[in-house]
Amino acid sequence: MEYKSVTLKDINCIKDIINDSERVFCGEYINEDYSHDELGGAKKMPDVVVKVLSTEEVSRIMKYAYENNIPVTPRGSGTGLVGAAVPIHGGIVIDLTNMNQILELDEENLTLTLEPGVLLMEISKYVEEHDLFYPPDPGEKTATIGGNINTNAGGMRAVKYGVTRDYVRGMEVVLPNGEVVEFGGKVVKNSSGYSLKDLIVGSEGTLGIITKAILKLLPLPKKAISLLVPFNDLGQAIDTVPKIIKSKAIPTAIEFMEREAITSAEEFLGKKFPDNSSNAYLLLTFDGNSLEEVEAAYEKVADICLEEGAIDVFISNTEERQESIWTARGAFLEAIKASTTEMDEVDVVVPRNKVAEFVKFTKDVEKKHKIRIRSFGHAGDGNLHVYILRDDLDKYQWEKKLNEAMEDLYDKARQLMGQVSGEHGIGYAKKLYLNEALSASNLEIMRGVKKAFDPKNILNPDKII
Repeated sequence: MEYKSVTLKDINCIKDIINDSERVFCGEYINEDYSHDELGGAKKMPDVVVKVLSTEEVSRIMKYAYENNIPVTPRGSGTGLVGAAVPIHGGIVIDLTNMNQILELDEENLTLTLEPGVLLMEISKYVEEHDLFYPPDPGEKTATIGGNINTNAGGMRAVKYGVTRDYVRGMEVVLPNGEVVEFGGKVVKNSSGYSLKDLIVGSEGTLGIITKAILKLLPLPKKAISLLVPFNDLGQAIDTVPKIIKSKAIPTAIEFMEREAITSAEEFLGKKFPDNSSNAYLLLTFDGNSLEEVEAAYEKVADICLEEGAIDVFISNTEERQESIWTARGAFLEAIKASTTEMDEVDVVVPRNKVAEFVKFTKDVEKKHKIRIRSFGHAGDGNLHVYILRDDLDKYQWEKKLNEAMEDLYDKARQLMGQVSGEHGIGYAKKLYLNEALSASNLEIMRGVKKAFDPKNILNPDKII
Protein backbone atom coordinates (compact mmCIF):
# COMPACT_ATOMS: atom_id res chain seq x y z
CA MET A 1 0.00 0.00 0.00
CA GLU A 2 1.36 3.41 -0.99
CA TYR A 3 0.80 6.11 1.62
CA LYS A 4 1.24 9.85 1.25
CA SER A 5 4.40 11.20 2.87
CA VAL A 6 3.69 13.76 5.57
CA THR A 7 4.69 17.25 4.42
CA LEU A 8 5.05 20.58 6.19
CA LYS A 9 1.66 21.53 4.73
CA ASP A 10 0.09 18.46 6.39
CA ILE A 11 1.67 19.35 9.72
CA ASN A 12 0.36 22.90 9.51
CA CYS A 13 -3.12 21.62 8.60
CA ILE A 14 -3.06 19.35 11.67
CA LYS A 15 -2.00 22.28 13.84
CA ASP A 16 -4.95 24.26 12.45
CA ILE A 17 -7.32 21.34 13.10
CA ILE A 18 -6.56 21.25 16.82
CA ASN A 19 -5.82 24.98 17.06
CA ASP A 20 -2.86 24.38 19.39
CA SER A 21 0.60 23.96 17.87
CA GLU A 22 2.09 23.06 21.27
CA ARG A 23 0.36 19.66 21.15
CA VAL A 24 1.77 18.78 17.71
CA PHE A 25 5.34 17.41 17.52
CA CYS A 26 7.50 16.61 14.53
CA GLY A 27 11.13 15.89 13.65
CA GLU A 28 13.62 16.15 16.49
CA TYR A 29 10.86 17.24 18.88
CA ILE A 30 9.26 13.76 18.85
CA ASN A 31 10.24 11.73 21.90
CA GLU A 32 12.00 8.47 20.96
CA ASP A 33 9.49 6.54 23.11
CA TYR A 34 6.93 6.95 20.31
CA SER A 35 9.02 4.66 18.09
CA HIS A 36 8.48 1.51 20.19
CA ASP A 37 6.45 -0.15 22.91
CA GLU A 38 7.53 -1.81 26.18
CA LEU A 39 9.53 -4.64 24.59
CA GLY A 40 11.04 -2.49 21.86
CA GLY A 41 11.50 -5.27 19.29
CA ALA A 42 9.83 -3.27 16.49
CA LYS A 43 10.90 0.36 16.03
CA LYS A 44 9.82 3.18 13.71
CA MET A 45 9.55 6.91 14.32
CA PRO A 46 6.32 8.69 13.33
CA ASP A 47 6.38 11.81 11.17
CA VAL A 48 4.10 13.70 13.52
CA VAL A 49 2.63 13.16 17.01
CA VAL A 50 -0.63 14.80 18.08
CA LYS A 51 -1.65 14.84 21.74
CA VAL A 52 -5.43 15.04 21.44
CA LEU A 53 -7.91 16.29 24.03
CA SER A 54 -11.32 15.45 22.55
CA THR A 55 -13.35 13.16 20.33
CA GLU A 56 -13.82 16.07 17.93
CA GLU A 57 -10.04 16.44 17.49
CA VAL A 58 -9.61 12.69 16.85
CA SER A 59 -12.47 12.80 14.34
CA ARG A 60 -11.09 15.77 12.42
CA ILE A 61 -7.54 14.35 12.29
CA MET A 62 -8.86 10.99 11.05
CA LYS A 63 -10.98 12.71 8.41
CA TYR A 64 -7.91 14.63 7.18
CA ALA A 65 -5.73 11.50 7.20
CA TYR A 66 -8.40 9.49 5.36
CA GLU A 67 -8.83 12.10 2.65
CA ASN A 68 -5.04 12.38 2.21
CA ASN A 69 -4.16 8.69 2.58
CA ILE A 70 -1.87 9.18 5.61
CA PRO A 71 -1.42 6.23 8.00
CA VAL A 72 -2.49 6.80 11.63
CA THR A 73 -1.44 4.87 14.74
CA PRO A 74 -3.42 5.38 17.97
CA ARG A 75 -1.39 5.13 21.18
CA GLY A 76 -1.93 5.07 24.93
CA SER A 77 0.83 4.50 27.51
CA GLY A 78 2.87 2.33 25.14
CA THR A 79 3.04 -0.56 27.62
CA GLY A 80 2.13 -3.18 25.00
CA LEU A 81 4.44 -6.07 24.19
CA VAL A 82 3.80 -6.87 20.51
CA GLY A 83 4.44 -3.62 18.64
CA ALA A 84 0.75 -2.75 18.20
CA ALA A 85 1.41 0.95 18.96
CA VAL A 86 4.47 1.22 16.69
CA PRO A 87 3.89 3.42 13.58
CA ILE A 88 5.33 0.91 11.09
CA HIS A 89 4.64 3.24 8.14
CA GLY A 90 5.44 6.49 9.97
CA GLY A 91 2.62 8.97 9.45
CA ILE A 92 0.59 10.30 12.37
CA VAL A 93 0.57 9.01 15.95
CA ILE A 94 -2.54 10.07 17.86
CA ASP A 95 -1.57 10.11 21.55
CA LEU A 96 -4.73 9.64 23.65
CA THR A 97 -3.13 9.83 27.11
CA ASN A 98 -4.44 13.37 27.78
CA MET A 99 -8.02 12.20 27.19
CA ASN A 100 -7.99 10.97 30.76
CA GLN A 101 -11.22 12.10 32.39
CA ILE A 102 -13.66 9.96 34.35
CA LEU A 103 -16.97 11.27 33.03
CA GLU A 104 -19.70 9.55 35.02
CA LEU A 105 -20.19 7.01 37.79
CA ASP A 106 -23.72 5.63 37.47
CA GLU A 107 -24.39 3.82 40.74
CA GLU A 108 -27.90 2.80 39.68
CA ASN A 109 -26.71 1.00 36.55
CA LEU A 110 -23.31 0.11 38.05
CA THR A 111 -21.36 1.64 35.15
CA LEU A 112 -18.38 3.94 34.81
CA THR A 113 -18.06 6.15 31.72
CA LEU A 114 -14.57 7.42 31.00
CA GLU A 115 -12.07 8.51 28.35
CA PRO A 116 -9.47 6.11 26.92
CA GLY A 117 -6.43 7.68 28.62
CA VAL A 118 -7.54 6.90 32.18
CA LEU A 119 -4.99 4.58 33.80
CA LEU A 120 -6.00 1.18 35.14
CA MET A 121 -4.73 2.02 38.63
CA GLU A 122 -6.86 5.20 38.66
CA ILE A 123 -10.01 3.22 37.84
CA SER A 124 -9.47 0.80 40.73
CA LYS A 125 -8.79 3.61 43.21
CA TYR A 126 -11.79 5.67 42.08
CA VAL A 127 -14.42 2.93 42.10
CA GLU A 128 -13.20 1.34 45.35
CA GLU A 129 -13.69 4.69 47.11
CA HIS A 130 -17.37 4.22 46.17
CA ASP A 131 -17.42 0.62 47.44
CA LEU A 132 -17.44 -0.70 43.86
CA PHE A 133 -15.14 -3.01 41.93
CA TYR A 134 -13.69 -3.17 38.41
CA PRO A 135 -12.50 -6.79 38.24
CA PRO A 136 -10.04 -6.95 35.27
CA ASP A 137 -6.53 -6.86 36.74
CA PRO A 138 -3.77 -6.81 34.09
CA GLY A 139 -0.27 -6.67 35.58
CA GLU A 140 0.66 -3.29 34.10
CA LYS A 141 -1.27 -0.80 36.24
CA THR A 142 0.02 2.22 34.28
CA ALA A 143 -1.66 0.96 31.09
CA THR A 144 -4.59 3.02 29.81
CA ILE A 145 -8.09 1.60 29.70
CA GLY A 146 -8.12 2.24 25.93
CA GLY A 147 -5.11 -0.03 25.56
CA ASN A 148 -6.67 -2.66 27.81
CA ILE A 149 -9.83 -2.68 25.69
CA ASN A 150 -7.84 -2.80 22.45
CA THR A 151 -5.94 -5.91 23.58
CA ASN A 152 -8.81 -7.44 25.56
CA ALA A 153 -6.39 -7.54 28.48
CA GLY A 154 -6.90 -10.35 30.98
CA GLY A 155 -4.81 -10.38 34.12
CA MET A 156 -4.80 -12.38 37.30
CA ARG A 157 -8.47 -12.26 38.27
CA ALA A 158 -9.69 -13.78 34.99
CA VAL A 159 -10.23 -17.20 36.63
CA LYS A 160 -13.23 -15.96 38.56
CA TYR A 161 -14.25 -12.73 36.87
CA GLY A 162 -13.31 -12.98 33.20
CA VAL A 163 -11.42 -10.47 31.03
CA THR A 164 -11.79 -6.87 29.85
CA ARG A 165 -14.35 -7.78 27.16
CA ASP A 166 -16.73 -9.01 29.90
CA TYR A 167 -16.79 -5.51 31.44
CA VAL A 168 -17.19 -3.28 28.37
CA ARG A 169 -20.86 -2.29 28.00
CA GLY A 170 -20.50 0.38 25.37
CA MET A 171 -18.11 2.74 23.62
CA GLU A 172 -17.78 5.79 21.42
CA VAL A 173 -15.51 5.11 18.45
CA VAL A 174 -14.01 7.27 15.71
CA LEU A 175 -13.94 5.31 12.45
CA PRO A 176 -11.01 5.59 9.98
CA ASN A 177 -13.01 8.08 7.86
CA GLY A 178 -13.55 10.35 10.87
CA GLU A 179 -17.16 9.41 11.53
CA VAL A 180 -18.10 9.11 15.23
CA VAL A 181 -20.28 6.11 16.16
CA GLU A 182 -21.55 4.46 19.33
CA PHE A 183 -21.56 0.71 19.95
CA GLY A 184 -23.40 -0.88 22.86
CA GLY A 185 -24.50 1.25 25.80
CA LYS A 186 -25.63 0.87 29.40
CA VAL A 187 -28.03 -1.97 28.67
CA VAL A 188 -27.24 -5.32 30.33
CA LYS A 189 -28.65 -7.48 27.50
CA ASN A 190 -28.39 -6.84 23.80
CA SER A 191 -29.31 -9.09 20.88
CA SER A 192 -29.69 -6.28 18.35
CA GLY A 193 -27.66 -7.38 15.35
CA TYR A 194 -23.94 -8.07 15.16
CA SER A 195 -21.98 -7.13 18.28
CA LEU A 196 -19.78 -4.42 16.77
CA LYS A 197 -18.66 -3.44 20.26
CA ASP A 198 -17.08 -6.85 20.69
CA LEU A 199 -15.32 -6.55 17.35
CA ILE A 200 -13.62 -3.37 18.56
CA VAL A 201 -12.55 -5.03 21.82
CA GLY A 202 -9.27 -6.79 21.05
CA SER A 203 -8.87 -5.14 17.61
CA GLU A 204 -5.64 -3.35 18.66
CA GLY A 205 -6.62 -0.01 17.16
CA THR A 206 -7.02 -1.39 13.63
CA LEU A 207 -10.78 -0.83 13.22
CA GLY A 208 -11.50 2.40 15.07
CA ILE A 209 -10.24 4.69 17.83
CA ILE A 210 -12.05 4.42 21.17
CA THR A 211 -12.76 7.87 22.59
CA LYS A 212 -15.16 6.88 25.39
CA ALA A 213 -15.97 3.62 27.14
CA ILE A 214 -18.76 2.48 29.44
CA LEU A 215 -17.52 -0.14 31.90
CA LYS A 216 -19.56 -2.54 33.98
CA LEU A 217 -18.83 -2.52 37.73
CA LEU A 218 -19.59 -4.91 40.58
CA PRO A 219 -20.09 -4.39 44.32
CA LEU A 220 -16.69 -4.48 46.05
CA PRO A 221 -15.96 -7.79 47.82
CA LYS A 222 -15.40 -7.11 51.51
CA LYS A 223 -12.63 -9.66 52.18
CA ALA A 224 -9.65 -11.01 50.25
CA ILE A 225 -7.01 -13.50 51.40
CA SER A 226 -4.10 -15.04 49.49
CA LEU A 227 -2.42 -18.44 49.83
CA LEU A 228 1.22 -19.01 48.91
CA VAL A 229 1.70 -22.73 48.35
CA PRO A 230 5.24 -24.15 47.88
CA PHE A 231 5.84 -27.40 45.96
CA ASN A 232 8.93 -29.49 45.25
CA ASP A 233 8.57 -28.98 41.50
CA LEU A 234 6.48 -26.99 39.04
CA GLY A 235 4.85 -30.01 37.41
CA GLN A 236 3.43 -31.08 40.76
CA ALA A 237 2.17 -27.53 41.41
CA ILE A 238 0.44 -27.13 38.07
CA ASP A 239 -1.04 -30.65 38.12
CA THR A 240 -2.91 -29.53 41.25
CA VAL A 241 -4.75 -26.72 39.44
CA PRO A 242 -7.44 -28.81 37.65
CA LYS A 243 -8.30 -30.39 41.02
CA ILE A 244 -8.69 -26.92 42.55
CA ILE A 245 -10.98 -25.81 39.71
CA LYS A 246 -13.01 -29.01 40.01
CA SER A 247 -13.55 -28.41 43.73
CA LYS A 248 -15.89 -25.50 42.85
CA ALA A 249 -14.15 -23.30 45.47
CA ILE A 250 -13.18 -20.90 42.70
CA PRO A 251 -10.23 -18.65 43.55
CA THR A 252 -10.04 -15.12 42.18
CA ALA A 253 -6.54 -15.89 40.87
CA ILE A 254 -4.28 -18.94 40.47
CA GLU A 255 -0.73 -17.95 39.52
CA PHE A 256 2.29 -20.20 39.09
CA MET A 257 5.90 -19.19 39.60
CA GLU A 258 9.33 -20.70 39.97
CA ARG A 259 12.12 -19.84 42.38
CA GLU A 260 14.15 -18.07 39.64
CA ALA A 261 11.33 -15.57 39.03
CA ILE A 262 11.03 -14.90 42.76
CA THR A 263 14.75 -14.34 43.32
CA SER A 264 14.86 -12.03 40.26
CA ALA A 265 11.98 -10.01 41.75
CA GLU A 266 13.70 -9.89 45.15
CA GLU A 267 16.87 -8.50 43.58
CA PHE A 268 14.93 -6.05 41.43
CA LEU A 269 12.81 -4.73 44.32
CA GLY A 270 15.42 -5.05 47.07
CA LYS A 271 12.77 -6.79 49.19
CA LYS A 272 12.44 -10.34 50.46
CA PHE A 273 9.58 -12.63 49.38
CA PRO A 274 7.86 -14.41 52.31
CA ASP A 275 9.44 -17.69 51.19
CA ASN A 276 11.95 -18.53 48.44
CA SER A 277 13.16 -21.95 49.58
CA SER A 278 11.04 -24.08 47.23
CA ASN A 279 11.39 -24.78 43.52
CA ALA A 280 7.81 -23.86 42.60
CA TYR A 281 4.76 -22.10 43.98
CA LEU A 282 1.09 -21.57 43.43
CA LEU A 283 -0.27 -18.19 44.47
CA LEU A 284 -4.02 -18.12 45.00
CA THR A 285 -6.40 -15.37 46.04
CA PHE A 286 -9.94 -15.74 47.36
CA ASP A 287 -12.46 -12.97 47.82
CA GLY A 288 -15.99 -12.72 49.13
CA ASN A 289 -18.35 -10.73 51.29
CA SER A 290 -17.50 -12.34 54.63
CA LEU A 291 -14.47 -13.86 56.32
CA GLU A 292 -16.42 -17.10 56.79
CA GLU A 293 -17.13 -17.37 53.05
CA VAL A 294 -13.49 -16.77 52.14
CA GLU A 295 -12.16 -19.14 54.82
CA ALA A 296 -14.47 -21.95 53.71
CA ALA A 297 -13.16 -21.63 50.15
CA TYR A 298 -9.45 -21.41 50.94
CA GLU A 299 -9.49 -24.16 53.58
CA LYS A 300 -10.95 -26.55 51.03
CA VAL A 301 -8.25 -25.61 48.49
CA ALA A 302 -5.46 -25.74 51.10
CA ASP A 303 -6.46 -29.33 51.90
CA ILE A 304 -6.37 -30.25 48.18
CA CYS A 305 -2.89 -28.73 47.80
CA LEU A 306 -1.53 -30.64 50.80
CA GLU A 307 -3.08 -33.88 49.56
CA GLU A 308 -1.35 -33.31 46.19
CA GLY A 309 2.07 -32.91 47.78
CA ALA A 310 2.38 -29.24 48.75
CA ILE A 311 5.17 -28.63 51.27
CA ASP A 312 3.13 -26.09 53.22
CA VAL A 313 0.38 -23.48 52.84
CA PHE A 314 1.15 -19.92 53.88
CA ILE A 315 -1.93 -17.81 54.56
CA SER A 316 -1.50 -14.11 53.79
CA ASN A 317 -4.17 -12.61 55.96
CA THR A 318 -2.44 -9.32 56.74
CA GLU A 319 -2.16 -6.34 54.45
CA GLU A 320 1.65 -6.30 54.81
CA ARG A 321 2.03 -9.94 53.74
CA GLN A 322 -0.45 -9.57 50.87
CA GLU A 323 1.44 -6.54 49.60
CA SER A 324 4.87 -8.23 49.74
CA ILE A 325 3.61 -11.23 47.73
CA TRP A 326 1.67 -9.32 45.08
CA THR A 327 4.31 -6.60 44.71
CA ALA A 328 6.83 -9.31 43.88
CA ARG A 329 4.40 -10.98 41.46
CA GLY A 330 3.72 -7.64 39.78
CA ALA A 331 7.48 -7.08 39.33
CA PHE A 332 8.25 -10.38 37.56
CA LEU A 333 8.27 -8.94 34.05
CA GLU A 334 10.42 -5.92 34.93
CA ALA A 335 12.77 -8.09 37.00
CA ILE A 336 13.30 -10.57 34.16
CA LYS A 337 13.78 -7.69 31.73
CA ALA A 338 16.41 -6.15 34.02
CA SER A 339 18.33 -9.45 34.16
CA THR A 340 19.11 -9.60 30.43
CA THR A 341 20.15 -7.47 27.45
CA GLU A 342 17.01 -8.07 25.35
CA MET A 343 14.03 -10.38 25.42
CA ASP A 344 10.94 -11.44 23.54
CA GLU A 345 7.82 -13.09 24.83
CA VAL A 346 5.38 -15.84 24.01
CA ASP A 347 1.91 -15.19 25.44
CA VAL A 348 0.21 -18.45 24.57
CA VAL A 349 -2.99 -19.79 26.04
CA VAL A 350 -3.74 -23.51 26.24
CA PRO A 351 -6.55 -25.54 27.81
CA ARG A 352 -6.10 -25.53 31.59
CA ASN A 353 -5.36 -29.24 31.74
CA LYS A 354 -2.45 -28.76 29.31
CA VAL A 355 -0.58 -26.06 31.26
CA ALA A 356 1.76 -28.52 32.98
CA GLU A 357 2.65 -30.19 29.68
CA PHE A 358 3.43 -26.85 28.04
CA VAL A 359 5.55 -25.61 30.94
CA LYS A 360 7.56 -28.85 30.94
CA PHE A 361 8.05 -28.38 27.19
CA THR A 362 9.60 -24.91 27.73
CA LYS A 363 12.37 -26.64 29.71
CA ASP A 364 13.04 -28.93 26.74
CA VAL A 365 13.19 -25.91 24.40
CA GLU A 366 15.61 -24.15 26.75
CA LYS A 367 17.98 -27.14 26.67
CA LYS A 368 17.54 -27.81 22.94
CA HIS A 369 18.40 -24.26 21.84
CA LYS A 370 20.77 -23.44 24.71
CA ILE A 371 18.96 -20.19 25.44
CA ARG A 372 17.65 -18.96 28.79
CA ILE A 373 13.87 -19.07 29.16
CA ARG A 374 11.80 -17.81 32.10
CA SER A 375 8.09 -18.35 32.53
CA PHE A 376 5.25 -17.51 34.88
CA GLY A 377 1.56 -17.06 34.34
CA HIS A 378 -2.07 -17.63 35.04
CA ALA A 379 -2.37 -21.34 35.78
CA GLY A 380 -6.08 -20.92 36.45
CA ASP A 381 -6.92 -19.80 32.90
CA GLY A 382 -4.16 -21.46 30.89
CA ASN A 383 -2.38 -18.24 29.88
CA LEU A 384 1.41 -18.58 30.05
CA HIS A 385 4.02 -15.86 29.76
CA VAL A 386 7.23 -17.34 28.41
CA TYR A 387 10.21 -14.99 28.06
CA ILE A 388 13.18 -15.85 25.82
CA LEU A 389 16.31 -13.99 26.94
CA ARG A 390 19.20 -12.82 24.79
CA ASP A 391 21.87 -12.40 27.51
CA ASP A 392 25.28 -12.25 25.75
CA LEU A 393 24.29 -13.76 22.38
CA ASP A 394 25.40 -11.84 19.30
CA LYS A 395 22.73 -10.50 16.91
CA TYR A 396 22.89 -13.46 14.50
CA GLN A 397 22.78 -16.12 17.23
CA TRP A 398 20.01 -14.28 19.08
CA GLU A 399 17.71 -13.97 16.07
CA LYS A 400 18.35 -17.57 15.01
CA LYS A 401 17.76 -19.10 18.45
CA LEU A 402 14.79 -16.80 19.16
CA ASN A 403 13.00 -17.75 15.93
CA GLU A 404 13.69 -21.46 16.41
CA ALA A 405 12.52 -21.41 20.03
CA MET A 406 9.36 -19.47 19.13
CA GLU A 407 8.52 -21.85 16.28
CA ASP A 408 8.80 -24.79 18.71
CA LEU A 409 6.69 -23.09 21.38
CA TYR A 410 3.90 -21.95 19.05
CA ASP A 411 3.88 -25.33 17.34
CA LYS A 412 3.41 -27.01 20.73
CA ALA A 413 0.58 -24.60 21.59
CA ARG A 414 -1.18 -25.57 18.34
CA GLN A 415 -0.75 -29.28 19.14
CA LEU A 416 -2.37 -28.66 22.54
CA MET A 417 -5.35 -26.84 20.91
CA GLY A 418 -4.13 -23.49 22.23
CA GLN A 419 -3.92 -20.00 20.72
CA VAL A 420 -1.14 -17.54 19.91
CA SER A 421 -2.11 -14.90 22.47
CA GLY A 422 -4.07 -14.98 25.71
CA GLU A 423 -3.99 -11.28 26.48
CA HIS A 424 -1.13 -9.31 24.91
CA GLY A 425 -2.46 -9.37 21.36
CA ILE A 426 -0.81 -9.92 17.97
CA GLY A 427 0.30 -6.44 16.91
CA TYR A 428 3.22 -6.42 14.52
CA ALA A 429 5.50 -8.96 16.19
CA LYS A 430 3.21 -12.00 16.25
CA LYS A 431 1.50 -11.79 12.85
CA LEU A 432 3.45 -14.70 11.38
CA TYR A 433 2.43 -17.01 14.21
CA LEU A 434 -1.24 -16.01 13.95
CA ASN A 435 -1.16 -16.77 10.21
CA GLU A 436 0.22 -20.23 11.01
CA ALA A 437 -2.34 -20.84 13.76
CA LEU A 438 -5.56 -19.84 11.97
CA SER A 439 -7.24 -21.33 8.93
CA ALA A 440 -7.35 -19.48 5.61
CA SER A 441 -11.10 -18.96 6.10
CA ASN A 442 -10.58 -17.34 9.51
CA LEU A 443 -7.94 -15.00 8.14
CA GLU A 444 -10.08 -14.08 5.12
CA ILE A 445 -13.02 -13.16 7.39
CA MET A 446 -10.68 -11.00 9.49
CA ARG A 447 -9.42 -9.23 6.38
CA GLY A 448 -13.04 -8.65 5.34
CA VAL A 449 -13.83 -7.08 8.73
CA LYS A 450 -10.79 -4.80 8.44
CA LYS A 451 -11.80 -3.77 4.92
CA ALA A 452 -15.39 -3.02 6.01
CA PHE A 453 -14.16 -0.64 8.72
CA ASP A 454 -11.08 0.69 6.95
CA PRO A 455 -11.23 0.30 3.14
CA LYS A 456 -8.13 2.49 2.67
CA ASN A 457 -6.13 0.56 5.31
CA ILE A 458 -4.84 3.73 6.96
CA LEU A 459 -5.63 2.93 10.62
CA ASN A 460 -2.77 1.08 12.34
CA PRO A 461 -1.80 -0.74 9.14
CA ASP A 462 0.34 -3.89 9.12
CA LYS A 463 -0.97 -5.11 12.47
CA ILE A 464 -2.67 -8.46 13.32
CA ILE A 465 -3.17 -9.66 9.71
